[in-house]
Amino acid sequence: MGEEEKQKQKQKHEENNNNSLTQAQFLSWKTQKAAEASAKKAEASRKREQDIAAGLVQMNGRELFQHQPWLFDNNLF
Repeated sequence: MGEEEKQKQKQKHEENNNNSLTQAQFLSWKTQKAAEASAKKAEASRKREQDIAAGLVQMNGRELFQHQPWLFDNNLF
């Protein structure tokens, strides 16, 4: 019974070693994930701009300041 457990542990250890990544594979995955995240962020930004232009959502303070800075001019008061 002790031999079988040792063989199972050895086989499990070998399987774990087969799942390891090379540095090139990791860097490839990392750049792919970064590109996907960037594309998703750009799409969300584009959609938000379209929704604001259509009047479907309100602008937050930063967006309002960027699009209509004259509203925040204190020299008028």
